[in-house]
Amino acid sequence: MFAQTRGDRLFEIINYIILTLVVIIVLYPLVFVLSASFTNPEIIMRGEMLLWPKDVTFNSYAKIFQNKDIVSGFVNTLTYTALGTALNLFMTICAAYPLSRKDFVGRNIFMLLFVFTMFFSGGLIPTYMLIKDLDLLNKLWVMILPNAVSIWNIIIMRTYFQQTIPLEMQEAATIDGCSNFQLLRKVVLPLSMPIIAVTILFYAVGHWNSFFNALLYLSDKSKFPLQLILREILIQGQAGDMVKMSTESAIKQQREVEGIKYAVLVVSNIPMMLMYPFLQRYFVKGIMIGAIKG
Repeated sequence: MFAQTRGDRLFEIINYIILTLVVIIVLYPLVFVLSASFTNPEIIMRGEMLLWPKDVTFNSYAKIFQNKDIVSGFVNTLTYTALGTALNLFMTICAAYPLSRKDFVGRNIFMLLFVFTMFFSGGLIPTYMLIKDLDLLNKLWVMILPNAVSIWNIIIMRTYFQQTIPLEMQEAATIDGCSNFQLLRKVVLPLSMPIIAVTILFYAVGHWNSFFNALLYLSDKSKFPLQLILREILIQGQAGDMVKMSTESAIKQQREVEGIKYAVLVVSNIPMMLMYPFLQRYFVKGIMIGAIKG
């Protein structure tokens, strides 16, 4: 241990102050939204709630889950997220591993073709026409196949394979008789759990929050994902045309929508937040410690 100088102590104090401010800035909106979802909407509209809930009520959540489409939205989103993430991960590994191998002939050409698609795309209308020609409109697979792989995630995983998995270890496995598939399954993947966990999280969050493709390609409400259902609830407020309502009814409806707005945010974000504790250990695990001896 070294004795801290006055400058070191000052630097540490400034760091603590800055980090404390950052934590407050990040946590305040989260706590506010959670508290507002349990607070009487009238209190929120009057601006009387600053952080903690007042006049606690669960009416906003009750109104959300009274909508029968919520259940089907949850099931649809879970289906799209599970199938989509599994396909995304499979295709990302299948692309990243060969591109990380120095003995793969033409890998730079393939990488150039992949990267090209990050800067140039067909556009919205040609993409819609392609989806229509493939007969994917209003089908389950339209939420999965068009976004089957992310070039950015391929690059990240390829870089991880190149820089983290020692070449000596792969050569030793090959000498022991491992084929390329066995090398991937028994050596590379077990040592790549951190990047796999991060990739799963990226893909799962993307699928869970996706609503734009559903807005474009789905017309059957029974196939809508959760985000699109919650968007409709937020916009419509589970009510009729507010223009035809009396002033008193319009004000009442506005209060309900105000409460629903915060409850919707909580409902749509909690499932993804619950994933982090299960994947967190892979982010900090020293996977390569002791992997090479000598």
